[in-house]
Amino acid sequence: MSDGPFLTRDGTPWTPLYLDSIDPEICIGCGRCFKVCGQNVMALKAINEDGEIVDPEEEESERMITVVENSGNCVGCRACMRVCTTKAQHFVAA
Repeated sequence: MSDGPFLTRDGTPWTPLYLDSIDPEICIGCGRCFKVCGQNVMALKAINEDGEIVDPEEEESERMITVVENSGNCVGCRACMRVCTTKAQHFVAA
């Protein structure tokens, strides 16, 4: 498969963008992107006050954030981008 650009149904050039990362400083951990993704790309993780990912059952956590766990599963639909109120995601072309 080529890297594009591809064409939409009306012939408009389109290059898919894939989720590359989520900025932990911007993410509020609401989980909306995680819930809308049907491809198991992201996971909700707890972080401590130092910003390190921790197991909330073993260590005190400050808050939750969404992280990219399976970037290869991303199909480029950008549903996560549409539901994110803080625009914390970063996308890249293939």
